[in-house]
Amino acid sequence: MSMKGTVVYYQPELETMPREELDALQLERLQKLVAYVYERIPFYRESFDKAGVKPEDIKTLDDLSKFPFTVKQDLRDAYPFGMFAVPRDEVARIHCSSGTTGTATVVGYTAKDLEVWGDCFARFLYAADCGSDAVLQVAYGYGLFTGGLGAHQGGERGGLTVLPMSTGNTKRQVRLMKDFDVDVLACTPSYALNIADVAIEEGYKPAEEFKIHAGILGAEPCSEGMRAEIQDKLGIQVYDIYGLSEVMGPGVACECEAQNGLHVCEDHFIIEIVDPQTLEPVPDGQWGEVVMTTLSKECSPLVRYRTRDISRIITGQCECGRTFRRMDRITGRTDDMLILRGVNVFPSQIEEEIVSFPEIVPQYQLILTTKGSLDHVELQVETVPDFPFDEVARLQKLTKDLKKALKDNLQIAVDVKIVEPKTIERSEGKAKRIIDLREGLK
Repeated sequence: MSMKGTVVYYQPELETMPREELDALQLERLQKLVAYVYERIPFYRESFDKAGVKPEDIKTLDDLSKFPFTVKQDLRDAYPFGMFAVPRDEVARIHCSSGTTGTATVVGYTAKDLEVWGDCFARFLYAADCGSDAVLQVAYGYGLFTGGLGAHQGGERGGLTVLPMSTGNTKRQVRLMKDFDVDVLACTPSYALNIADVAIEEGYKPAEEFKIHAGILGAEPCSEGMRAEIQDKLGIQVYDIYGLSEVMGPGVACECEAQNGLHVCEDHFIIEIVDPQTLEPVPDGQWGEVVMTTLSKECSPLVRYRTRDISRIITGQCECGRTFRRMDRITGRTDDMLILRGVNVFPSQIEEEIVSFPEIVPQYQLILTTKGSLDHVELQVETVPDFPFDEVARLQKLTKDLKKALKDNLQIAVDVKIVEPKTIERSEGKAKRIIDLREGLK
């Protein structure tokens, strides 16, 4: 995609910093970070000592690979505040995971941490041509989830007018989007598509009638097909944003105007890509697991945090002029990979096949059950509203063609059930794509 108009930066002195200066800044902050966590967080003192490394061992950026990883279980084991590096009276805010699959992971922020977070998100609002005269509609969930307040913080930090809708009440989301001349929407891709569909059902033509021109969408995978559908229905450009609560929240990385990878805010984070099996760093351009180190966080700093997300570093310079390195869009997670009859597959790969069929919309669920001693998978997908369900032969052909595409392209054999529009429950937050009903795993 070629850019149009003038590139707008929020912090040009940082976003376009010469690479040599950026490397020097990273090294200076990394050296301070490892000394900081070694002194203030018992976990890191024990971890470093066990690995036989000391803070003074950081002489170059490459020396970071000598240090041990941090994993989510380490944060759970430190519940609630064992990973905090500051006293409680310096903690301005706390976020945490839902804890539905185990002990919650708790992340704290000082006032400075919140300013940095806001600045990171604001950079990408400006990259989407949304400056201080723009209106931002936040339809991420507010509360312990970092999405809502993270986007809100970024909007206010960047001087935008913020409309704090949170999730739900979709008809009102649509009405206010139009009445308030919203410029940019921040939410999950699945909810953006839901908003678009409701707007059309309510008789609007959002691509023609609404002022909105950008969407900062994240917190779940978004296939190119889903992105294209959202862009077409709302008349916007979608920008993929990346972040996770343990590291900061949304704003760690995001696409720019060029739409060719997500720029990592490298003044605040070091990104590594490692082989998921060997855990050794891989060359730029090679796919692997994303590992993040925070460089400026005061309350909950992390050294070499294994995110479980799969991506790669995109080589070369970006035409937008930003010097921050770019990571590719997340293709899946090492912990949500499905093994279907011995074949490894990510839900995002299945979605790519689904959206290649014009008769099907990107609303789907994978139902996992057990038949005898084997896992059984049924893929449920919805058709477009005008699909003729009474034409049995056409329905059977579509089912057969989708099963064949999954078999030919992904080498997986699953049962396919095509259902009528609006059958699958719509999401007002993260879409629930996998329903696991297997015995002993409920």
